[in-house]
Order: sequence, then C-alpha cells, then structure tokens
Amino acid sequence: MTEIKPRTPSYSETIKTEIVCPNDTNPVGILMGGRLVEWMDVAAAVCAQVHTEQVCVTAMINKVAFRKPAKIGDVITIKASITRAFRTSMEIKVTAAARNYLSGNQYDVSDAYFTFVALNKDGKTTEVPGVLPETDSELNEYEQALVRKNSNI
Repeated sequence: MTEIKPRTPSYSETIKTEIVCPNDTNPVGILMGGRLVEWMDVAAAVCAQVHTEQVCVTAMINKVAFRKPAKIGDVITIKASITRAFRTSMEIKVTAAARNYLSGNQYDVSDAYFTFVALNKDGKTTEVPGVLPETDSELNEYEQALVRKNSNI
C-alpha cells in the first residue's frame, strides 16, 4: 500500500461566503441556525475532500455554539480548517463571522467541530492523510482534537 503523506491545514483551508437573505431567516429577520449549520457543513466537506482527495461524508457535528445572531443583509464568512486526522476520519474546525455591510461591524456568529470520514470508490471508509500543524494555534487544535475525540467515545 502506498504511504499517504501528511498535509498542512493551510493545504485544505476553505473560506465560504454567503449573504443572509430573507429566505434564510425566521420571521424577525434573524438567520436560522439550521441554515448556518448547512453552510458550515458544506465548507467543512470541501475542506475534508481537498485534504483527502476523496469523497467525504459528515459523521458528527460536535459542540455547535451560536454566539450572536446574524441578520438579513449580513455577509457571513465561514472558515473551515482541519485540526487532526485519525485513521479514516478527521476533525474540521469551522467558524462563522458576520459583517454588516452598512456599518462595517464584524462579529463572531458560530463555531463548531465537524467529524468527516473519507470513502473510497466502493463507498467504504479509507485511510486519510495525517495533519502537519504549522503554527502554535494549529498545534494546540491538533492536541485538543484527541481530547475531544476521546470525550465523545
């Protein structure tokens, strides 16, 4: 079997931008949590698939925190970055920030950890490349990912 070379988080870091439209909100104009999580899941999937160069599927969403509500017209920037890879799964940290284009105010909206598994052409789980942290922050996330994984078992 060919050795899978580890990759850095920057290799697969994904940025997704959305604008909050009326169709995305509840009756008082606040972005619905489910819509935001859907956008975050897409960004995490892209990150996982770029890291592995395989089809990846969501296995778990852990510790979703909604920090502040986003409103109609806000621009949402979602950042997905791999924290650690295990044998066939990987943890992706996803953050979402909102920016009001009229005032320029920017604030954190949500963050969560997603677990993805990679699938081969037969739809079976397959090994994934490891992660090589480059910064102190990435190293901290890498170490804490094992703690989070063990707390979910």
